[in-house]
Amino acid sequence: MSKYRRRLPQLADRLFLTDGGLETTLIFHEGTELPLFASFDLLKTEKGTALIRAYYERYIAIAKRNRMGFVLEGATWRANPDWGDKLGYTRAQLAEANRAAVDLMMILRGAYESAHTPIVISANIGPRGDGYKIDNAMTAAEAEDYHAWQVSVFRDTEADLISAFTINYAEEGIGVARASRAAGMPSVISFTVETDGKLPSGQTIRDAIEQTDRETRNAPAYYMLNCAHPTHFADALRKGEAWVVRLRGLRANASTRSHAELDAAGDLDIGDPADLGRRYATLCRQFAHFTVLGGCCGTDHRHLEKISLACALEPESHARA
Repeated sequence: MSKYRRRLPQLADRLFLTDGGLETTLIFHEGTELPLFASFDLLKTEKGTALIRAYYERYIAIAKRNRMGFVLEGATWRANPDWGDKLGYTRAQLAEANRAAVDLMMILRGAYESAHTPIVISANIGPRGDGYKIDNAMTAAEAEDYHAWQVSVFRDTEADLISAFTINYAEEGIGVARASRAAGMPSVISFTVETDGKLPSGQTIRDAIEQTDRETRNAPAYYMLNCAHPTHFADALRKGEAWVVRLRGLRANASTRSHAELDAAGDLDIGDPADLGRRYATLCRQFAHFTVLGGCCGTDHRHLEKISLACALEPESHARA
């Protein structure tokens, strides 16, 4: 049985950290080859598994130092049928890779969880297509049918929840939320945001959240924003509005570059970790319900260290356990 599936601790008022940009860290800092940006492919070897474990341990150590909770996010962002086919995985091999990711997180939770640092295991689901742009958009029903396979694999593991990241149009998020609810698992939907504060579909964050809630009967446990710098979305958030309260997490990019610029860049723009920490702290002051803090493209443990320290110094933002 999963430990937190029926009661997610990050829905309370304490802060939880999560990790940064797994794939960009592995490629640019570790010199690791990731075919099709698929980190789950590393789990097929002991060396690759050890590399991912060491990556997680750096972030867990930050959470423990700051007496924060931690959401342990699986390396399965591209472990869905379409990407698995491109990588030459059979369906059985792909299922095993998804289970192996959860097994690794179970080992880490057993080794590092404490009363001050509860560790929640999140099974990560990525988009069927590209995370930056929409190609071959699905209806909500098609998305539910497509993602139900990976959700069903996670349902039979110790994962506490499903988290769908870099979702760039509402219908795909709706499909994941419906599939997760049917499997009896809580879900988190995290939308990709462009420099104008809107989804790649052109929809506002507000409209995407309200549509998803309306068409799933509020199925997601909460929402997040990812793959954008705070300067891209901060002005789109409106304190006191009901849809904003449904947002509980941020995984921002290190860089202020657009997605097109990041795609074309041959380098990794790590931005300014201290500045990013200050921007997170400002958002936590404004929106005390933001409880899950992590990073996306270009961020690493240095950014999360600054974020954790900056937000821990905001005494009026969150109660401390």
